Amino acid sequence: MSEPTFRQATFHDADAIAKIINTVVQEPNPVGFDGVMTADGVRTWLTRLGGEGGIFLCLDDGEAIGFSAIDFDTHQPDTAVIGVWLVPDRRRKGIGTALAEYALGFARDKGYKRIRGRLPQGNANALSFLSSIGALVPMYNPEAVFELPLYEDQHDG
Repeated sequence: MSEPTFRQATFHDADAIAKIINTVVQEPNPVGFDGVMTADGVRTWLTRLGGEGGIFLCLDDGEAIGFSAIDFDTHQPDTAVIGVWLVPDRRRKGIGTALAEYALGFARDKGYKRIRGRLPQGNANALSFLSSIGALVPMYNPEAVFELPLYEDQHDG
């Protein structure tokens, strides 16, 4: 196996990205997607992002194994939303962190000051990962703030 490579996704990657999405939405607590997505849906997403957001692909031996995305918040111009998705057998190998670093570099270059992550209730793995990404934000953009939503049933006491 070669070292994974990372790059910004293009319209030509839409099929590969849709395949990853359609794998992760089958899991018990999918993050960020309501259901399957077509390649045309990915191309629409890329078009909507324009130059203010981006999708960043990880390839291993030419195969797409994961991607990250920086999406903008239409209500808060200095806020971006980060997401990272990997096929299940490639998790916990540092690839998700590398994808997040790539996306955070893009967000920093675009001048975003707040970075948020999406987290479904009950997904402990996603909470752990996003917490680790939150620790990366100060390294890559010292002025940025990472926000994690709290579960409704969490409280002090």
